Amino acid sequence: MKADFYEMLGVQRGADEKELKSAFRKLAMQFHPDRNPGDVACEHKFKEINEAYECLKDPQKRAAYDRFGHAAFENGGMGAARGGGFGAGGFSDIFEDIFGDMMGGGRQRRSSGGREHGADLRYNMEITLEEAFNGKTAQIRVPASIMCTECSGSGAKPGTQPVTCGMCQGHGKVRASQGFFSIERTCPTCQGRGQTIKDPCPKCSGQGRVIEEKSLSVNIPAGIEDGTRIRLANEGEAGLRGGPPGDLYIFLSVKPHDLFQRDGADLYCQVPISMTSAALGGQFEVTTLDGTQTRVKVPEGTQNGRQFRLKGKGMPVLRQPQIGDLYIQVAIETPQSLSKRQRELLEEFEKLSSKENSPQSSGFFSRMKDFFESFGD
Repeated sequence: MKADFYEMLGVQRGADEKELKSAFRKLAMQFHPDRNPGDVACEHKFKEINEAYECLKDPQKRAAYDRFGHAAFENGGMGAARGGGFGAGGFSDIFEDIFGDMMGGGRQRRSSGGREHGADLRYNMEITLEEAFNGKTAQIRVPASIMCTECSGSGAKPGTQPVTCGMCQGHGKVRASQGFFSIERTCPTCQGRGQTIKDPCPKCSGQGRVIEEKSLSVNIPAGIEDGTRIRLANEGEAGLRGGPPGDLYIFLSVKPHDLFQRDGADLYCQVPISMTSAALGGQFEVTTLDGTQTRVKVPEGTQNGRQFRLKGKGMPVLRQPQIGDLYIQVAIETPQSLSKRQRELLEEFEKLSSKENSPQSSGFFSRMKDFFESFGD
């Protein structure tokens, strides 16, 4: 039995593109034939992880794999689920039946009566970290094709109807014989629709759809992450000849924040403090994304890079009751532009300092001295 692609790469099913790439690179470095010359097992493993990554990095292939597993790419797999083999169109036709024209690409799906399924559309939206924290309802305006109201999507002039194509007799395909072979191809007269329009609608020129800008409301839930895709069903491009519309996909990106960095549900913030505050102790206040101020106490002798955890002050988890944490990391600032008196005081402090005041540096230079003296032995 063929191993699961996600297990091969050692990632969860919800892994994003960055996680997939990182896992693949790590395994590829480990099992690459150049690093393991003559090792047949490593060569086989490398081929397996390469196959897994090539599938999962492609959004459409990954969706097919998530739905049908390995059967999606094997004869008798998805084709058998539909009651037969792949036929002349092969897997690509079945693939497009399921996923259509993702982001407006590929061929159109056809419905009965010459109608064509509308293409899916993509809309890129950028939001702030505060909006991702609180959630929001956004209004967007999208230029898209919609069904022509003049002909109700038929493409024919009001009062008339499309007629059966005389070339293919409504089948959408014609056969041509060449010696012992018979070749089937798309009807050149109706382009595979099976119908033709003698009197096209003047408003849509026989397309059954017109281009207009429409306003849509998009609900962005609290805790949404960068790269999330929101699907609005039937809000994509209208189908030709009254065919069903495609979907609209909203791709979200979160703007970098001036103060906070995000890692999942946790937030990180670096706060500079003075040398004296770190040495003597003190406190400061930070404003969190919920609009409240939280006091952070700095203990005496705090070292550079120390983190303080503020529980429950991070990001909400999407559609979950949990809330992440906020981590404050202090950065000790070295004094600059010293006055004469300040310099005198620091010099006096340096004279009065002992190893106990700087145990880390004293210990380091002591070890460095021992290391140097070892060369003389």
